[in-house]
Amino acid sequence: EINFTRVWIPDPEDVWKAAEIVKDYKEGEPVLHLQLEDETPLEYPVGPKSNPLPFLRNPDILVGENDLTALSYLHEPAVLHNLKVRFLEPNHIYTYCGIVLVAINPYDQLDIYGEEVIRAYSGQNMGDMDPHIFAVAEEAYKQMARDERNQSIIVSGESGAGKTVSAKYAMRFFATVGGSANDTNVEEKVLASSPIMEAIGNAKTTRNDNSSRFGKYIQIGFSRHYNIIGANMRTYLLEKSRVVFQAEDERNYHIFYQLCASASLPEFKDLGLSDAEDFTFTSLGQNIFIEGVDDAEDFEKTREAFTLLVCGVECVNLRCVFQRDDVHLQHFCRLLGVDLPQMEHWLCHRKLVTASETYVKNMSSQQAANARDALAKHIYARMFDWIVEHINNMLQTSSKQHSFIGVLDIYGFETFEINSFEQFCINYANEKLQQQFNSHVFKLEQAEYIKEQIPWTLIDFYDNQPCIDLIEARLGILDLLDEECKVPKGTDQNWAQKLYKQNSSSAHFQKPRMSNTSFIIIHFADKVEYQCEGFLEKNRDTVYEEQINILKASQFQLVADLFHEKSDTAPPAKSSRVNVRSAKPTPKAPNKEHRKTVGHQFRSSLQLLMETLNATTPHYVRCIKPNDNKEAFSFDSRRAVQQLRACGVLETIRISAAGYPSRWTYPDFFNRYRVLVKKSDMTTADKKLVCRNLLETLIKEADMFQFGKTKIFFRAGQVAYLEKLRADRFRSACIQIQKTVRGWLARVRYRKIRKSAVTLQRYGRGFLARRLAEFLRQSRAALVCQKQYRMVRDRRVYLRVRRAVVTIQAFTRGMFTRRIYREFLLHHKAMIIQRSVRGWLQRRKFRRARDAAITIQCGFRRVRAKRELKQLKIEARSAEHLKKLNSGMENKIVQLQRKMDDQSQEFRAQRDQLAVVNASLGTEVKLLQKQLEQVRQQGGANQIASLQEELAKLGEDLQGATADRKRLEEEMSLCVSVDGGDASQREASLQTELDGERQRYQNLLKEFSRLEQRYENLKEEMLLSKVRSLLHTVERSLLRSDLFYIHLPVWCPLGVQDLGMEKAAMDISLFMKLQKRVRELEMERKRLQANVDKMEELAKRTDTLQAKTTFLSLLIFHNMEELESENKKLKNDLNDLRKSIAERASRSDSSNELQDSYNLLLSQLKSANEELDARKEEVLILRTQIVSAAQLQENNHTLQDWCYLNEDGELGLAYQGLKQVARLLEAQLQTQLRQHKDELDALHTQIELQRDDIEKKTELLNFTASLSPEAQVEFSIGQEITRLTNDNLDLKEMVEKLEKNERKLKKQLRIYMKKVQEFEGNSSQAAVESSRSRPELTRQVTVQRKEKDFEGMLEYHKEDEALLIKTLVTDVQPSMVSATVPCLPAYILFMCIRHADYINDDSKVESLLTATINAVKKVLKKNNEDFEMTSFWLANTSRLLHCLKQYSGDEAFMTQNTSKQNEHCLKNFDLAEYRQVLSDLSIQIYQQLIKVAEATIQPMIVSAMLESESIPSLAGVKPMGYRHRSSSMDTDAGGPASYTLQALIRQLGQFHAVMQEHGLDPEITGQVVRQLFHCINAVTLNNLLLRKDVCSWSTGMQLRYNTSQMEEWLRANNLYQSKAAATLEPVIQAAQLLQVKKKTTQDAEAICSLCTALSTQQIVKILNLYTPLNEFEERVTVSFIRNIQNRPQQRSDPQQLLMDTKHTFPVLFPYTPSALSLETLHIPASLCLDFLNRV
Repeated sequence: EINFTRVWIPDPEDVWKAAEIVKDYKEGEPVLHLQLEDETPLEYPVGPKSNPLPFLRNPDILVGENDLTALSYLHEPAVLHNLKVRFLEPNHIYTYCGIVLVAINPYDQLDIYGEEVIRAYSGQNMGDMDPHIFAVAEEAYKQMARDERNQSIIVSGESGAGKTVSAKYAMRFFATVGGSANDTNVEEKVLASSPIMEAIGNAKTTRNDNSSRFGKYIQIGFSRHYNIIGANMRTYLLEKSRVVFQAEDERNYHIFYQLCASASLPEFKDLGLSDAEDFTFTSLGQNIFIEGVDDAEDFEKTREAFTLLVCGVECVNLRCVFQRDDVHLQHFCRLLGVDLPQMEHWLCHRKLVTASETYVKNMSSQQAANARDALAKHIYARMFDWIVEHINNMLQTSSKQHSFIGVLDIYGFETFEINSFEQFCINYANEKLQQQFNSHVFKLEQAEYIKEQIPWTLIDFYDNQPCIDLIEARLGILDLLDEECKVPKGTDQNWAQKLYKQNSSSAHFQKPRMSNTSFIIIHFADKVEYQCEGFLEKNRDTVYEEQINILKASQFQLVADLFHEKSDTAPPAKSSRVNVRSAKPTPKAPNKEHRKTVGHQFRSSLQLLMETLNATTPHYVRCIKPNDNKEAFSFDSRRAVQQLRACGVLETIRISAAGYPSRWTYPDFFNRYRVLVKKSDMTTADKKLVCRNLLETLIKEADMFQFGKTKIFFRAGQVAYLEKLRADRFRSACIQIQKTVRGWLARVRYRKIRKSAVTLQRYGRGFLARRLAEFLRQSRAALVCQKQYRMVRDRRVYLRVRRAVVTIQAFTRGMFTRRIYREFLLHHKAMIIQRSVRGWLQRRKFRRARDAAITIQCGFRRVRAKRELKQLKIEARSAEHLKKLNSGMENKIVQLQRKMDDQSQEFRAQRDQLAVVNASLGTEVKLLQKQLEQVRQQGGANQIASLQEELAKLGEDLQGATADRKRLEEEMSLCVSVDGGDASQREASLQTELDGERQRYQNLLKEFSRLEQRYENLKEEMLLSKVRSLLHTVERSLLRSDLFYIHLPVWCPLGVQDLGMEKAAMDISLFMKLQKRVRELEMERKRLQANVDKMEELAKRTDTLQAKTTFLSLLIFHNMEELESENKKLKNDLNDLRKSIAERASRSDSSNELQDSYNLLLSQLKSANEELDARKEEVLILRTQIVSAAQLQENNHTLQDWCYLNEDGELGLAYQGLKQVARLLEAQLQTQLRQHKDELDALHTQIELQRDDIEKKTELLNFTASLSPEAQVEFSIGQEITRLTNDNLDLKEMVEKLEKNERKLKKQLRIYMKKVQEFEGNSSQAAVESSRSRPELTRQVTVQRKEKDFEGMLEYHKEDEALLIKTLVTDVQPSMVSATVPCLPAYILFMCIRHADYINDDSKVESLLTATINAVKKVLKKNNEDFEMTSFWLANTSRLLHCLKQYSGDEAFMTQNTSKQNEHCLKNFDLAEYRQVLSDLSIQIYQQLIKVAEATIQPMIVSAMLESESIPSLAGVKPMGYRHRSSSMDTDAGGPASYTLQALIRQLGQFHAVMQEHGLDPEITGQVVRQLFHCINAVTLNNLLLRKDVCSWSTGMQLRYNTSQMEEWLRANNLYQSKAAATLEPVIQAAQLLQVKKKTTQDAEAICSLCTALSTQQIVKILNLYTPLNEFEERVTVSFIRNIQNRPQQRSDPQQLLMDTKHTFPVLFPYTPSALSLETLHIPASLCLDFLNRV
C-alpha cells in the first residue's frame, strides 16, 4: 500500500477538505496533483502570492486528542477537524486548547454533570482527566487554595452557545466542593439565584430559547478554610429595548410569560392578568410559546428560589406594561399606586424649561408612544437593579472573606444584518476581553520558557489596542457619541458625519460606499457594519422627569423607593466583606445635563471589570454553537470556524505554533521513542542524556527542538516526523516478525502434511489387515453355525420320542396308584366305626357308677346338717349372746339415721331441682315440637323436594369442586416443577430486598450520626457558655432540698470538662429523678425521727414501767432464742440439702436426677415456708398471751395501782395489745369470709356453666333428631372433631403455661439457691477492716474462695465508675492490650455488668452501659482519622454486643455455650434495648472505619491501578499537550504522588493485619475488604470512563494483571469468599473490553455477552474513548458503536454513567459466640485496674 502525503485544501462548503498528494511536487511548479478522499483527482494551483502550499494533516494517531496543542501541525483545519471528530464520533463536547476550554453546545441532555462526576474531578490536576468544565473549576479552586490568589472563570460565546449553562455548572461545582461550613447554606442560595436571574434577564431569541440578555460577573467568596461564605453579582448592559420590542419569532423576558401562565393563582387575582397574547409588549414576536418549556412550572421554580433567598419582592409589580385606552391606564395607575390624572396628563405632555420660564407642550402620538416605551423600559431596569441588589444583600455575609472566584458570563462577539448600539457595546467588551486574553496567553508562554530555561524570542501576536483606542480614546466613537447627545438638536446623521471626519485615517474604521448613516469597524474577529439610527436615543436613555416624579410619589413604598436617586459612593479599596457593587452606577441627580450616558456607564463598568480580571488569575471557557438549527450533535464547519476566529481559540493556536507547541517530559519521550534508540546508546542510565543523543541523531536542525529542565520543546511538525520514524521502525520490525512467522508456519505446514501422509498409510494398511481378519472370522462362524444347526435338529427328534414315553408311563402308574388308594380308604372307615362304638359303651358304664355314689353322699350329709341346726337353735335362745350383739349398736344406729336423713334431704332437694329442670325441659321440648310441626306443615313436600334438589345440586358442585381441586393440584405440581429453576432467583431477589432494607436503615443511621455530630458542633459553644449558670442552678436546688451533701462528681466543673457537655446534658433527667426520690426518703426519715422523739418523751414519763417492760422483754427474748434455734436448724437443713444436690450433680449430669433434685428442693422449701408460717402464728399467739397476762395482772391490782398504771401508760399498752389481737381476728374472719364468698361464686359459676351446657346439648339433640341418618353421622363426626380440636388447643395452652411456669420456677430456684448461699455467707461473715479511707463496699460473698470458684464477675465501687471508663475506654491504646486476649476491654466491661446484674442493681447497669457508650463515641470523635483506633473499638463494641447476646439467657443464643457459660447468664435484667443501641453504635463505627480506610487508599487507587507499570515496558505514551503543566501542579510538593500496585496491596495488608490483631470477626473483616474493593473498583472505573489516555489495549492488559494480583491477595488471606472479588467484576470486564476484537457483528454480540456488569452507556463510553497508541492499532468505528447501542439489552441498566463511589453495602454483624470462659480471664497489671475485685 502506497502512503501519500495528506493535506488540507480550502472548500467553500466544508471550509477545509482532506486530500492526498499523488505526485511529487517540485518547487516552482504551478500545480499540485491531488486526490480527494472519494478518489477524485484534482489539480490544485499554487503560487507564492495567490495560493500558498496547503496545510499538512496530522497522523491519525493524533486525531481526536484532548488538547489541541498536542497536535503536531497546529493550524485552522487541524483544529476544526479535531473538534469535529471529537464532537461527532465519541460525542465529546469539551476540548482543551492550551489554557482554554472549548465547549460545544450539544443541544442534548448529557449525563456528565452528576455528583459522582464532581467527586471524580475534585482534587485532580487539569489534564489528568478528560476535558470538562469541572476540570476548569477545580483548577481555579486549587490555584486559589495553593497560591492564595483570586481567580476568575471567563465564559464567553455567542447567543445559544451555552454560556449560561457552563457558568451554572461551574458554580454548582464550587457549591459542592466548597460547601459552607455552617448552616447558612450559602451555596444553595448562590445556585438559587440562577433561576431568578434567568426569569428576569433571559428571553427567547432566534438563536437561543434561553438567551441571556445581560452580562453578569458573580464573585463567590471563600473563607480561610476555602468554604463558601458569600457571593456578589454584577450585571452589565441589560437589553431594555426587549421590554417594548421583540423581533419576529422572539419573546420578551421569561418572567412576563410565567406570570401570565400563573394568572389563575389566588394571589394574582387583583392584577388583572390574562394570556400573554392579550398584551402588546408580550405578543410582538407573534410566538409566545417555547417548545418543551412550561412557563407555569418555571414560575414555581422562580418562586421557590425567591423563598430561599427571602428577597420579599412581589414579582407581580414587574407587570407594568399597559395599553393606551383608559381602562388599562386606570389599571396601571392602580397597580403602581400613582395619581391617574397626573399620569394621564404627563403621558401626553412634556415640560420645556428655559432660562426665564417653563412651557408645557403637547406631544404627538409617536412622541407619546416613545415616552410610554421609555417609561416601561426604565421601570423594568430599575426593578432589575433592585432585585440584583437584594440578591446581593442576601448573599453577603458577616464573615471575613479570604479570597474569591469570579464567574463571568458575558455575551460573545455578535454580528447581524442590522447592528445597532447593543452590538457595538458587546463587541467593544469583547475587544477588551480579547486583549486581556492575548496578554495572558503570551505571559504564560513566556513564563513557561523562562521556567524551563530555554532561549526564547519575542512572539508576535495580534494586538487590538488600536481598535480599542478607536472606540474609547479621546475623540473616539464613544466620546463623539456623548458629545452629540449633549447637543440640543443632535441627530444620528450629524454624529455619523463627525465619525467620518474624525476617524477616516484609522486602519480599523471604514465608511460604507452606499450609505451615509452607517460605519464599519474592523474588529479582531471580523468586520462589522453598524447602523447609526437609534444610537443617540439609546445612549441618552431619556425618561421624562415629570413621569419619574409621579412614580416617586406612589403610595406604595416599594415603587417610591425604586425611583429615588442614590449618590455614587466609591467602593472601598479593601473590605473584609464581600464587595457589593452595582454593575451600573446610578445617576447622581435627575438633571439631564449631568446624567451619565449609557455608553459612559458601560465604559466605566467595563473598566472596573477589567481591573478585577487583571487582579485575578483568569481561566477561559469558549462556548461554540455547532449549528443554527439547534440540532443535537450536528456540526456546521462554517459556523464553527467563525466562532473559533471570534473567540480567540485560533489566536491561541497561532501563538503556540509560533514557538514550541509540542512539549514532552523526558520520561514520556523516552518511553514513547525508545524503539528508535540503538542498543549501544542504552548503556547509560541517564534518560536525559539518551534523549539528547537520540534527538541530535534524528533531527539535524538544532532550531527544531530545545532542551528544558524537565521538558523537551519541539517546533510544529517535529512530533509528526518522530511518529513517522517510529512507525517505520515498527513497520520494519513487523516485516521481520512476519518473515520469521511465515517461515515457521511453512515448516509447521510441511510437518503437518508429512504426518498426515504417514497417518493415511498406517490407516490403509490397517484397513486391509482388518478386512482379511474379518473374512477368516466369517468362515469359522459358518462352520460353527452348521454344527449347531445339525445338533439342534437331532436333539429335537430325541426329545419328542422321550416326551411320548414319559407320558405313557405317567398315566399307567397313576391308574395303579388310584386303585390301591380306594382299598386303603375302605379299611380306614371300618376302623373309625369300631372305635366310636367301643367308646360309647365305656362312657355309659361310667355315668351309671358315678350317679350311684353321689346319691349316697347326699343322704349322709343331710343327716349331719340336721343335727348341727338343732344345736344352734338351742344356743340362740340364751341372753348373753344377745347382749354381745347389741353392744355399741345404738350409736351406730343414730349415726346411720342422721346420715340417712341428710341423704334423704339432699335427695329431695335434687329431686325437686331435677323436677323443675325436667319441667322446664319438657316445656321447651313441647314448644320445639310445636314449632317443628308448624315448620313441617308450612314447608310440606315442596320444601322437601327443593331441599333434595338443592342437596343434589350441592353434590354436583362438590364433585365439580373435587375435580377442580385435582386439576389445580396437577397444575400446581406442574408449576412447582416449572418454577423449580426460579426458586434461586426469587431467593436472590428476596435477599436483595433484605439488603436494600438493611442498607436504608444503615443509611438512616449514618444520616442520624451526621446530624447528631452536626448538632453537637452547633451546641458546643452554647453549652460551654451556659454550663456555669447551669451548675449554679443545680447547686441552689440542692441547697433548697437539703441534698447538698450528696456526692455527685458528674456535676463538678472538672467532671464536666472531662466527660464532655453531652454527658452532663444527658444526666440531668436522671439526676432530677434521683433528687425527687431522695426528697421522698428524707421526708420519710423526718417522719420516723419525729416518731422516735415521741417515744423517747413517752419513755421519760414512764419510769415505773421499766419492770413490766423488762418482764415482757425477757419473755420475748426467750421466744426469740427459740425462734433463732429453729432458724439455725432450718439453715442447717438447707445447707445439707444444697450439699446433697451439689454432690448428686457432680456424680451424674442426667436431666432426670437434676429434676429430682429440683423437686426435692422445692418440697423442702415449701415445708420450710409452712414451718415459718406456723412460727408466725406462734408469735401472734404469744403476743396475745402476753397481753392476756397483763390484763389478769391488772385485774388483781387495787384501784390505786390501777390509777398508777393508768397514769404511767401501761393501760394504754394493754389496750394496744387488745386492739392488735382484735385486728388479727378481724383479718382472719375477713379472710375466711372472702374465701367463703369465692367458693360460693365458683359454685354459682359452675351451675351456670352446667345449665348452659344442658341447653346446648338439648339444642344439638333436637337439631340432630331433625336430620337424616347420613347427616346425623356427618354432624356427629364434625362435632367430635371440633371437640377434639378444642381439647387439643386447651392441652397445648396448658402445656405452654406449664413450661413457662417451669422455666419461671427454675429461675426462682436458682435465685433462691444464690440467696441461700449469700445468707449462709452473711451469717458466718466476720467484720473485715477497710483498707481505704472511704467506707467499704458490702461484699455479697466474703468466704475466701479458691481460683476454681471464680464466677467470672468483677466488682467495683460506684464511685470508681468514672475511673473504670477512663482506664478502659478513654485512655486505653490498642498497643497496651495487644499482647493479651483480643477484645479484653469488652470482656472486662461485661464482667462488671454481670456483677451489677448479680446484685440486682439496675442503676449501676444503666449507668455503666451509658457511660461506656458515650465514652466510646467521644474517643472515636477524637480519633476520627485513626484506622487502628477505629478498628480497635469496632472489635470491642461488637464483642460486647455478642457477650450481651451470648449470656442473655435467650435459648436462641445459648446453643453453642458450654454448661459453665450457661451458668454465667444474666439473671435479673433483659438488656435487649442496650443490645440495639450497641448494634447501632457498631454500625456507626463501621461506617467511620470505612470512611478512614477509603480516605487513605483513595489517592493511591488511580496511580496504582491505571498509571503504574506493573508489567514493565508495556505502556505507551502519547503526546498530552498541557498535561502536567506547571500551573496545574503543586510545585512545592514536587508534583503528584505516584503509587504502585504493591503499595496499594501493602496498605490493604496493613488494614487486614490491624483488624486481625484486634480480634475483629472474620465476617466483618470480609465486609470491610469488600467495601474497600468496591471503592477501588468504582474509582478505577470512573477514571477509566473519564480519561481517554488510559483507554488503550496496553492499559487493558495492565489493568487485568493488576486485578488478578488483587484477587491473588484475597486468596492468600482467605478472603475470596467475602464477595470482594465480585466487586471487581466491572473493572475486569472493562479491561477485557479494551483487549477484545471490535470489528464485526459477532464481536458486538460477544461484547454484550461478556460485559454483563457494565451498562450499555459505559460500554459505549469506553469504546468512544478507546485510543490506539500505535498506527497498527485501529480505532473503533462509529458503525460498530451504533451496533452496540442499538442491540436490545436484557438487563436493567442504571441511569448514571459513573459508579457511586459513596455507595456502602449494608453491614451485617453475625452472631459469633466466644469460646472463652470468663473465669479464666487474666487482667494484666499494666491496665492499673487494682480497684476491681474478682468475684
